[in-house]
Order: sequence, then structure tokens, then C-alpha cells
Amino acid sequence: MYKTKTLFVSVMMMSTMMVMSSTSWMGMWMGMEMNMMSFIPLIKKKGSKDSSEAMMIYFLTQSVSSSVMMFSIIMMNMYTSSNNMIDSLLISSLMVKMGAAPFHMWIPEIMTKLSWNTCMVLMTWQKMAPLSVMSNIKTSNIMIISMVMSVIVGSMGGLNQTSLKKIMGYSSINHMGWMISLNKIQSNWMMYMLIYSLMIMMTCTIFKKHNMMFINQINNMEMTMTEKMSIITSMLSLGGMPPLIGFLPKWMAIQTMMKMNMNMTLMVMMLFSLITLFFYLRTMSPFMLTQSKINKWNKSKINKKMMIIILMMNFSLPAVSMINML
Repeated sequence: MYKTKTLFVSVMMMSTMMVMSSTSWMGMWMGMEMNMMSFIPLIKKKGSKDSSEAMMIYFLTQSVSSSVMMFSIIMMNMYTSSNNMIDSLLISSLMVKMGAAPFHMWIPEIMTKLSWNTCMVLMTWQKMAPLSVMSNIKTSNIMIISMVMSVIVGSMGGLNQTSLKKIMGYSSINHMGWMISLNKIQSNWMMYMLIYSLMIMMTCTIFKKHNMMFINQINNMEMTMTEKMSIITSMLSLGGMPPLIGFLPKWMAIQTMMKMNMNMTLMVMMLFSLITLFFYLRTMSPFMLTQSKINKWNKSKINKKMMIIILMMNFSLPAVSMINML
């Protein structure tokens, strides 16, 4: 079992590297196909109908987007001059692959059927290949529309959710919008992705250790103060609160968009990001209000050193800013 998992994980990582380093469209397409076929077996959980359904949803969405991508590559080779219609088709296929709005519907649906580990991979590693391909295409109106729509859908969709996996799914869609805004600057979107991946890993690790699935479970959670602090800071960091590390990628995106004179688009994105911060706070409010429920003999489910590392990483923004200034 572990040998096959190791094989599929290594193929998944190598295929993403192949897409990112490829210089031809066909090489990129082939890498994405390998990536899809190696991720599908990782979704499977023994004796689970949900995981089988998730595999089917993932396969169908990815294969449709792959066929559209293949069609647009063939059309691109037929036309020597740049064609806006073909570019739009190619961008749309990549948006389906990474779950950006308006092709986002499969992300929250599939997230509820996956384990926390697979959710982590889906929200982080699986977005890297389509984003690197998108950075090779010139900015078009469809990219800007998707950027704004992803931020709006990601913030509004998470408002009425009680499932933590769906909330994280809509949060991922919201962050996709910000990543697309940094897409033209290769190093910047990769920096955003790195920090975002760290935040997702920290948050999902805590959820997994406590087996948290729904908001109402949080009321019954008996956690130590360190655990409570680390989960609150991780969620606020995901929302992009200024003293925390999650504000750094948003700061980079704001500066980039201001340089490109996209002030109106930026204003809309910033306003809708406040809504995401609201549903993170709503998720965390039981933690903040139930300090008196903590038992002194509570045993931490996660290693205390791990908790302190998470807290230090969340509060590392001033240090990172000082390094950048130097």
C-alpha cells in the first residue's frame, strides 16, 4: 500500500516539475495528464463510496479540460498569428483544471469527500501546474474576469457553510483570484503559493489531528490554550490579517495591481476579502469565547513544539519584511 502511494506521489511531483520546466505546449499537456492519473489513486479510500464519487468527479472535470486544452493547442499550431478566441479557450481549460471561478463548482463538492491530507494536496500542489502554464499566456480580459469572480465567489460561497472542508474549498477559490493577479510575475505567484501552502498545511494539520469536520464540533472541542491560539492565528493568517504572515502575499498582490493601475479591480477584491475574514472569524468565535472551559489537565493532541512552531511561523511577518528590506 505504502509502496504504491510513494510511487503515485513521486509521479505526481515529477509531472508537475515537468509541466513547469517544459518549453512546448505538448510537453505541458502531457505533464498535466500524468499529474491527473497519479492523483486519482491517492483519492481512493478503502470501502468508501464518497472517495469513489470524488475520483469520478475529478476524472470527468480534468479530462474535459484536457480535451479542450488539446483542441486549443492544435488550433494554435494551425494559426500562425495570435488568436484571442484560442487564447480564451486555453485559459478556460486551465481554469477548469485549477477550479477558478466560474468553473469552480467541483472544488467544494469534491472537498467534502476527501481526507484532510488529500484536501491539502488538492488546494496547493495541484494548482501549481495550471498556474505555471497560465503564466506563459498574455493577460486577457477573461483572466481579469476570472480573477474578480474567484474572489467574489470564494467569499460569498463560504458564508452559509457549516462544513470546514467546504469553507476551506471556497477559501482556496478566493486565493486563486489573488494568485491569478500575480500570474504575470513568475516569482511572485510562486512566493504567494509557497506562503499559502504553508498556511493550508498548518490549518489542515490541526483539523486532521482533532478530526474536525463541522463548525458545531468546535464548541465541544477541549483544547489547550496553545492549541487554541495556534488555530486562531492560522485561520486569521489565511484571511490575510496584517500582523500575520498571510498578509505578505496579499501585500505583494496589492502592490503589483497598483503598479498596473488596476485600482477599481483591486478595491473590489479587497472588499470581498473582508467577507472571507468574517467567515474565518465566525468559525473561530467559539474558541475565542470559551476560555473558561479549558481544563488544566487537558492533554494536547498535537506536539507542543509543533504548536509553538505554527505560532512562530504565523507571527513571522515582521522578520520576513526586515529580510526583504535588507
